[in-house]
Amino acid sequence: MLRRRSGVCYQRANLTTQSTVRVRTQNYLDELKYVRFDQVDPEDFLAIANEPAVRAHLVDHPFFDGFSIRDWVNEKQKLELLPGCRIRAVYIREELAGWCGIQPFDNRFELAIVLSRRFWGNGLIIYRTLMQWAKEFGHHEVLFHLLESRPGYRSIHKVASHSQKTCLLGRWFTTYTIAVGNG
Repeated sequence: MLRRRSGVCYQRANLTTQSTVRVRTQNYLDELKYVRFDQVDPEDFLAIANEPAVRAHLVDHPFFDGFSIRDWVNEKQKLELLPGCRIRAVYIREELAGWCGIQPFDNRFELAIVLSRRFWGNGLIIYRTLMQWAKEFGHHEVLFHLLESRPGYRSIHKVASHSQKTCLLGRWFTTYTIAVGNG
């Protein structure tokens, strides 16, 4: 089904296994695909997970190697099995751009979007997809943590019911609580 909203054209497929979303960015048509982790070679994530620009906005962790990236992918696949969770690799123009998902956090659910720097301008459409998934799951609200190194985003601040500073794993985050249906 092809739909138009706010000048953005997109197509939705089965969101439980793989979906395709078409969005207009930077004056050309990009194709976003959400793919289950079990359909991606774990080593394909290495370059993104170790990219300095990406690491600057994540909690500190050792660089990944072939073994540790497989462990990380396996952990994400386990999260996928939990009720209310969905984790997907993100492909843009047939290239692995990063990953996104809804995952558990402290008896609640959080949104995660991690993209290679080359694809940073695509976060908003991915966020909208995550909010649609949260609605499908029946979540009433979700959390969105942005590390202190990230700039504030007015669009997120506007839809958040509240925000607060949170210390997680020794780093400071701005944690937004977003009502599903407002985001």
